[in-house]
Amino acid sequence: MRPDRDPGAGARLEEADVILLLEGTYPYVRGGVSKWVHDLLLGMPETRFGIVFLGATADSYGAPQYSVPANVVFLETHYLLESAQFAPSGARKGHRACQTWLEAFHAQLPASAGELDEAVCQDLVRCLLRPDGISTEDFLFGKTSWDYIRGRYEDGASDQDFVSYFWTVRSMHNAVFKLARIARRLPRARVLHAVSTGYAGLLGTFLALDTGAAFILSEHGIYTKERKIDLQRIALSDRPDHFYAQADSGADHRRGLWIRFFQGIGRLAYARADPIIALYEGNRRQQLSDGAPESKTRVIPNGISVGPFARLRAERAARAPRVVGLLGRLVPIKDVKSFVRAMCTVSARCPDVEGWLIGPTEEDPDYVRQCRDLVRDLGLDGRVKFLGFQDPKAILPQLGVLVLSSISEAFPLVILEAWASGLPVIATDVGACRELIEGSATNGRALGVAGRVVPIADPEALAAAAIDLLNDPAQWHAAQQAGIRRVERYYRQETVISDYRRLYQEAMG
Repeated sequence: MRPDRDPGAGARLEEADVILLLEGTYPYVRGGVSKWVHDLLLGMPETRFGIVFLGATADSYGAPQYSVPANVVFLETHYLLESAQFAPSGARKGHRACQTWLEAFHAQLPASAGELDEAVCQDLVRCLLRPDGISTEDFLFGKTSWDYIRGRYEDGASDQDFVSYFWTVRSMHNAVFKLARIARRLPRARVLHAVSTGYAGLLGTFLALDTGAAFILSEHGIYTKERKIDLQRIALSDRPDHFYAQADSGADHRRGLWIRFFQGIGRLAYARADPIIALYEGNRRQQLSDGAPESKTRVIPNGISVGPFARLRAERAARAPRVVGLLGRLVPIKDVKSFVRAMCTVSARCPDVEGWLIGPTEEDPDYVRQCRDLVRDLGLDGRVKFLGFQDPKAILPQLGVLVLSSISEAFPLVILEAWASGLPVIATDVGACRELIEGSATNGRALGVAGRVVPIADPEALAAAAIDLLNDPAQWHAAQQAGIRRVERYYRQETVISDYRRLYQEAMG
């Protein structure tokens, strides 16, 4: 990546045709969404892109994982959860409009609020973005915001610990004011494109309301659903520089605050964005349930460049390799432990079969350590191997079946890559996996079943599916051919690029 594309504070940014608003993905994290973004950039060399990356804290991310193409005219990186680097010199009264703004903002968030008031939303944004408007300092250190938080606490949370409640609400809103600071200095663009709701979607809403730019929203997964999973999994901390609050008697209440907040800002993005894009019909229905107007929604599935993977079929042995592979990040949402437990059954019945865990391990080292301990405790050393990140084109021909044991997915590109290379897939019944593997009315159900779908967190079902496919060459070959036919007919990258080029052109027009 060229460092001069990540300008420091005060640097003048070059104007772009399209600004991509990304949360926790490209270019710092490998994976389906990041690869999708990179392919989109490469597929439209004639379009000038700007990128705004929103992350948690700087120590959550390493070096960029992708080399940013030349048509990216700027890349800005912002961390929303880091502590403010300033403090007031003394007591601060705060902006007189701060409490009014907070009350109006929250009135727009609940799902029960009815149709969003466009004029109110416009006033809210102007109050944040105009030079004499509400500042981060007004919120963090002003008496008006203190009174607002204390009032909310007394009205509905007085049975909770006030300190933890205070830091939860303050952290939640601090990120909103940081987004306003980001929005103030971004150049105008003809099109804004957020690749999730959440904070990226809220930044898109701010910019669209302020500048009148076209605003496109794509969701690979449903953001609010993913945050619910995260909130149920993590231990909340009451440190003032952390997003969430420590597990205690009030943790459920604070989780509820976060969930309602994410649902509310998602609803704001749905109200402003047009079109709202899902990867498959199931997610489109979820968007409607979460408040997206049906007239704005459409489905544009993922796609891959089939040719480079199709060439891998010539490298396949006549007999399927006795290897079951999981290709992806080794993190809890991928449920690697269920894969390991499934391999215990597979190894007992088929001692010649190995399990390969193929993916980066840096994101959650503690979870990877737990997985290694589980491999050792189950006596699978030498049977289950941790290979780290590998080039999919190098590793796919060496597998006999690809497994996704995830507890949540959207539309996994790795399934398409596996099919194009001639590899059947076993996946849990999440996201688009069933629709992909078994087909639907719109993607060729008659083409056949391209693998197996198993329940979430069911190692025995996963093991049985792997054994069946590896031990039955006829079933394996039928699943292989169904996958090849489906990806070649319905999921080509050039179709995706063409669809988005058309969207951008319509929006610019």
